[in-house]
Amino acid sequence: MKKKQISVWVNEIPRSIPEGSCLGDVKTKMKPEADILIKNGFPGDPKDIIQKGDSIVLIKKGEIPDPKELEALLAARHTPGVHKRMKDAVVGVAGLGGLGSTAAISLARMGVGRLILADYDVVEPSNLNRQQFSIKHIGRPKTEALKEIISQINPNIRVDLHKEMLDKKNIPQIFEKADIILECFDKTREKRMIMETVSEIMPEIFLIGVSGIAGYGRGNEIKSQRLGKNLIVVGDLKSASEPGRGLMAPRVGIAANLQADIAVSLLMDADKTVQSIPELE
Repeated sequence: MKKKQISVWVNEIPRSIPEGSCLGDVKTKMKPEADILIKNGFPGDPKDIIQKGDSIVLIKKGEIPDPKELEALLAARHTPGVHKRMKDAVVGVAGLGGLGSTAAISLARMGVGRLILADYDVVEPSNLNRQQFSIKHIGRPKTEALKEIISQINPNIRVDLHKEMLDKKNIPQIFEKADIILECFDKTREKRMIMETVSEIMPEIFLIGVSGIAGYGRGNEIKSQRLGKNLIVVGDLKSASEPGRGLMAPRVGIAANLQADIAVSLLMDADKTVQSIPELE
Protein backbone atom coordinates (compact mmCIF):
# COMPACT_ATOMS: atom_id res chain seq x y z
CA MET A 1 0.00 0.00 0.00
CA LYS A 2 1.28 3.43 -0.95
CA LYS A 3 2.47 5.49 2.02
CA LYS A 4 0.59 8.62 2.99
CA GLN A 5 2.28 11.81 1.76
CA ILE A 6 2.96 14.82 3.97
CA SER A 7 3.75 18.40 2.97
CA VAL A 8 7.10 19.93 3.94
CA TRP A 9 9.39 22.73 2.77
CA VAL A 10 12.74 21.82 1.19
CA ASN A 11 15.05 24.73 0.40
CA GLU A 12 12.05 27.07 0.57
CA ILE A 13 10.05 25.01 -1.97
CA PRO A 14 6.89 23.07 -0.96
CA ARG A 15 7.38 19.30 -1.39
CA SER A 16 5.50 16.08 -0.63
CA ILE A 17 7.34 13.17 0.99
CA PRO A 18 6.21 9.80 2.39
CA GLU A 19 5.06 9.91 6.00
CA GLY A 20 7.74 8.50 8.32
CA SER A 21 10.64 9.68 6.15
CA CYS A 22 13.84 10.72 7.91
CA LEU A 23 16.07 13.64 7.05
CA GLY A 24 18.56 11.32 5.37
CA ASP A 25 15.82 10.02 3.05
CA VAL A 26 15.02 13.56 1.94
CA LYS A 27 18.68 14.25 1.27
CA THR A 28 19.09 11.07 -0.79
CA LYS A 29 16.04 11.86 -2.89
CA MET A 30 16.38 15.61 -3.37
CA LYS A 31 20.03 16.59 -2.93
CA PRO A 32 22.35 13.63 -2.31
CA GLU A 33 25.46 15.80 -2.54
CA ALA A 34 24.36 17.94 0.43
CA ASP A 35 26.83 18.22 3.35
CA ILE A 36 24.69 20.38 5.66
CA LEU A 37 21.23 19.33 6.84
CA ILE A 38 19.00 21.91 8.54
CA LYS A 39 15.59 21.11 10.05
CA ASN A 40 13.34 23.89 11.34
CA GLY A 41 16.23 26.28 11.68
CA PHE A 42 18.60 23.93 13.54
CA PRO A 43 21.31 21.51 12.39
CA GLY A 44 19.68 18.13 11.80
CA ASP A 45 20.65 14.46 12.00
CA PRO A 46 20.03 12.12 9.03
CA LYS A 47 17.99 9.89 11.40
CA ASP A 48 15.59 12.70 12.39
CA ILE A 49 11.98 11.85 11.49
CA ILE A 50 10.27 14.52 9.38
CA GLN A 51 6.87 15.82 10.43
CA LYS A 52 4.24 17.60 8.38
CA GLY A 53 5.10 21.28 7.87
CA ASP A 54 8.81 20.89 8.71
CA SER A 55 11.24 23.22 6.96
CA ILE A 56 14.34 21.49 5.59
CA VAL A 57 17.42 23.08 4.05
CA LEU A 58 19.98 21.00 2.18
CA ILE A 59 23.30 22.70 1.40
CA LYS A 60 26.45 21.53 -0.34
CA LYS A 61 29.63 23.05 1.13
CA GLY A 62 31.34 25.45 -1.25
CA GLU A 63 28.20 26.00 -3.27
CA ILE A 64 26.93 29.56 -3.19
CA PRO A 65 23.31 29.36 -2.03
CA ASP A 66 20.58 31.50 -3.48
CA PRO A 67 19.30 34.33 -1.24
CA LYS A 68 16.47 32.25 0.26
CA GLU A 69 18.78 29.37 1.14
CA LEU A 70 21.29 31.82 2.60
CA GLU A 71 18.61 33.34 4.80
CA ALA A 72 17.62 29.88 6.03
CA LEU A 73 21.22 29.17 6.97
CA LEU A 74 21.49 32.46 8.85
CA ALA A 75 18.30 31.65 10.70
CA ALA A 76 19.77 28.28 11.65
CA ARG A 77 22.93 29.88 13.01
CA HIS A 78 21.18 32.59 15.04
CA THR A 79 18.04 30.47 15.73
CA PRO A 80 14.71 31.51 14.15
CA GLY A 81 13.55 33.77 17.01
CA VAL A 82 16.67 35.90 16.84
CA HIS A 83 16.66 35.98 13.06
CA LYS A 84 13.04 37.19 12.91
CA ARG A 85 13.75 40.09 15.28
CA MET A 86 16.86 41.05 13.31
CA LYS A 87 15.10 40.83 9.95
CA ASP A 88 12.33 43.18 11.11
CA ALA A 89 14.77 45.76 12.53
CA VAL A 90 15.96 49.09 11.12
CA VAL A 91 19.27 50.53 12.33
CA GLY A 92 20.81 53.83 11.26
CA VAL A 93 24.57 54.40 11.15
CA ALA A 94 25.74 58.02 11.18
CA GLY A 95 29.30 58.10 9.87
CA LEU A 96 31.01 55.22 8.06
CA GLY A 97 34.59 55.42 9.29
CA GLY A 98 36.29 52.99 11.63
CA LEU A 99 33.28 52.80 13.92
CA GLY A 100 30.47 52.93 11.40
CA SER A 101 31.91 50.58 8.78
CA THR A 102 32.77 47.99 11.44
CA ALA A 103 29.45 48.20 13.30
CA ALA A 104 27.43 48.09 10.06
CA ILE A 105 29.18 44.92 8.93
CA SER A 106 28.53 43.24 12.30
CA LEU A 107 24.86 44.17 12.05
CA ALA A 108 24.77 42.85 8.48
CA ARG A 109 26.20 39.55 9.69
CA MET A 110 23.45 39.47 12.33
CA GLY A 111 20.86 39.80 9.58
CA VAL A 112 19.45 43.23 10.48
CA GLY A 113 16.86 43.69 7.75
CA ARG A 114 17.43 47.34 6.92
CA LEU A 115 20.47 49.54 7.41
CA ILE A 116 20.37 53.30 6.87
CA LEU A 117 23.95 54.41 6.11
CA ALA A 118 24.94 58.08 6.03
CA ASP A 119 28.33 59.66 5.24
CA TYR A 120 29.37 62.43 2.84
CA ASP A 121 33.01 61.34 2.43
CA VAL A 122 35.02 59.14 0.06
CA VAL A 123 37.50 56.40 0.95
CA GLU A 124 41.08 57.69 1.35
CA PRO A 125 44.35 55.73 1.79
CA SER A 126 44.62 56.90 5.40
CA ASN A 127 41.28 55.26 6.17
CA LEU A 128 42.66 51.77 5.65
CA ASN A 129 44.35 51.69 9.07
CA ARG A 130 41.05 51.13 10.87
CA GLN A 131 38.10 51.15 8.44
CA GLN A 132 36.59 48.14 6.68
CA PHE A 133 37.48 49.26 3.16
CA SER A 134 40.24 48.03 0.87
CA ILE A 135 42.52 49.51 -1.78
CA LYS A 136 39.95 48.96 -4.53
CA HIS A 137 37.53 51.29 -2.73
CA ILE A 138 39.87 54.32 -2.64
CA GLY A 139 38.17 57.34 -4.19
CA ARG A 140 34.69 55.86 -4.00
CA PRO A 141 31.93 57.20 -1.71
CA LYS A 142 32.00 55.34 1.58
CA THR A 143 28.27 54.72 1.32
CA GLU A 144 28.58 52.88 -2.01
CA ALA A 145 31.71 50.97 -0.98
CA LEU A 146 30.12 49.73 2.24
CA LYS A 147 26.93 48.71 0.45
CA GLU A 148 29.05 46.61 -1.91
CA ILE A 149 30.80 44.93 1.01
CA ILE A 150 27.50 44.20 2.75
CA SER A 151 26.00 42.76 -0.43
CA GLN A 152 28.83 40.22 -0.49
CA ILE A 153 27.99 39.21 3.09
CA ASN A 154 24.19 39.17 3.02
CA PRO A 155 22.34 40.17 -0.16
CA ASN A 156 19.00 39.98 1.65
CA ILE A 157 19.64 43.20 3.58
CA ARG A 158 18.07 46.45 2.41
CA VAL A 159 20.70 49.20 2.47
CA ASP A 160 19.59 52.84 2.19
CA LEU A 161 22.36 55.28 1.32
CA HIS A 162 22.63 58.99 2.12
CA LYS A 163 25.78 60.64 0.77
CA GLU A 164 25.44 63.96 2.54
CA MET A 165 26.66 65.93 5.51
CA LEU A 166 24.44 65.28 8.50
CA ASP A 167 22.96 68.21 10.40
CA LYS A 168 20.02 69.05 12.65
CA LYS A 169 17.72 69.54 9.65
CA ASN A 170 18.25 66.25 7.80
CA ILE A 171 18.93 63.80 10.66
CA PRO A 172 15.21 63.48 11.61
CA GLN A 173 14.31 62.82 7.96
CA ILE A 174 17.12 60.39 7.17
CA PHE A 175 16.72 58.29 10.32
CA GLU A 176 12.95 58.64 10.72
CA LYS A 177 12.35 54.88 10.33
CA ALA A 178 15.27 53.74 12.50
CA ASP A 179 14.70 51.80 15.72
CA ILE A 180 18.24 52.66 16.85
CA ILE A 181 20.91 55.09 15.62
CA LEU A 182 24.64 54.55 16.01
CA GLU A 183 26.70 57.74 16.33
CA CYS A 184 29.99 56.99 14.61
CA PHE A 185 31.62 60.38 14.09
CA ASP A 186 35.25 61.33 14.75
CA LYS A 187 34.74 64.98 15.70
CA THR A 188 33.41 66.12 19.07
CA ARG A 189 31.18 68.85 17.65
CA GLU A 190 29.46 66.35 15.34
CA LYS A 191 28.92 63.96 18.24
CA ARG A 192 27.38 66.71 20.33
CA MET A 193 25.19 67.84 17.42
CA ILE A 194 23.59 64.45 16.76
CA MET A 195 23.11 63.73 20.47
CA GLU A 196 21.30 67.06 20.91
CA THR A 197 19.25 66.54 17.75
CA VAL A 198 18.07 63.04 18.60
CA SER A 199 17.33 63.84 22.25
CA GLU A 200 15.34 66.98 21.32
CA ILE A 201 13.53 65.91 18.13
CA MET A 202 13.57 62.08 18.23
CA PRO A 203 13.56 61.28 21.97
CA GLU A 204 11.88 57.89 21.46
CA ILE A 205 14.82 56.54 19.41
CA PHE A 206 17.85 55.01 21.08
CA LEU A 207 21.20 56.62 20.23
CA ILE A 208 24.41 54.70 20.91
CA GLY A 209 27.41 57.04 20.81
CA VAL A 210 31.14 56.74 21.40
CA SER A 211 33.65 58.78 23.43
CA GLY A 212 37.23 57.94 24.37
CA ILE A 213 38.62 55.16 22.15
CA ALA A 214 41.92 56.53 20.86
CA GLY A 215 45.26 54.74 21.21
CA TYR A 216 45.96 51.13 21.97
CA GLY A 217 45.78 48.76 24.93
CA ARG A 218 43.43 48.95 27.90
CA GLY A 219 40.62 47.40 25.86
CA ASN A 220 38.86 46.35 29.06
CA GLU A 221 38.40 50.02 29.94
CA ILE A 222 36.00 50.45 27.02
CA LYS A 223 32.53 50.06 28.49
CA SER A 224 28.97 51.28 28.03
CA GLN A 225 27.18 53.83 30.21
CA ARG A 226 23.85 55.64 30.09
CA LEU A 227 23.79 59.42 29.74
CA GLY A 228 20.00 59.52 29.57
CA LYS A 229 16.94 57.33 29.16
CA ASN A 230 17.64 56.51 25.51
CA LEU A 231 21.25 57.67 25.21
CA ILE A 232 24.12 55.22 25.66
CA VAL A 233 27.80 56.04 25.25
CA VAL A 234 30.61 53.55 24.61
CA GLY A 235 34.27 54.17 25.46
CA ASP A 236 36.43 55.19 28.41
CA LEU A 237 35.28 58.86 28.09
CA LYS A 238 38.86 60.15 28.29
CA SER A 239 41.19 58.79 25.58
CA ALA A 240 41.36 61.55 22.97
CA SER A 241 43.42 61.26 19.79
CA GLU A 242 46.96 62.67 20.13
CA PRO A 243 50.44 62.09 18.64
CA GLY A 244 51.38 58.44 19.14
CA ARG A 245 47.85 57.53 20.18
CA GLY A 246 45.61 58.10 17.22
CA LEU A 247 42.54 56.16 16.18
CA MET A 248 43.71 52.57 15.77
CA ALA A 249 41.92 49.47 14.54
CA PRO A 250 41.87 47.30 17.70
CA ARG A 251 40.28 49.77 20.13
CA VAL A 252 38.04 51.26 17.44
CA GLY A 253 36.90 47.73 16.58
CA ILE A 254 36.13 46.92 20.21
CA ALA A 255 33.98 50.03 20.55
CA ALA A 256 32.20 49.50 17.22
CA ASN A 257 31.30 45.92 18.01
CA LEU A 258 30.13 46.92 21.47
CA GLN A 259 27.83 49.45 19.79
CA ALA A 260 26.50 46.70 17.52
CA ASP A 261 26.09 44.30 20.44
CA ILE A 262 24.09 46.86 22.43
CA ALA A 263 21.90 47.47 19.38
CA VAL A 264 21.22 43.73 19.04
CA SER A 265 20.46 43.49 22.77
CA LEU A 266 17.93 46.32 22.52
CA LEU A 267 16.31 44.82 19.43
CA MET A 268 15.95 41.45 21.16
CA ASP A 269 14.36 43.03 24.24
CA ALA A 270 10.71 43.86 23.52
CA ASP A 271 10.74 46.42 26.35
CA LYS A 272 14.10 47.86 25.20
CA THR A 273 15.30 48.10 28.77
CA VAL A 274 18.85 49.29 29.48
CA GLN A 275 18.87 48.46 33.18
CA SER A 276 21.98 46.33 32.68
CA ILE A 277 23.87 49.43 31.50
CA PRO A 278 24.82 51.67 34.42
CA GLU A 279 24.20 55.38 34.47
CA LEU A 280 27.22 57.65 34.19
CA GLU A 281 28.44 58.47 37.68
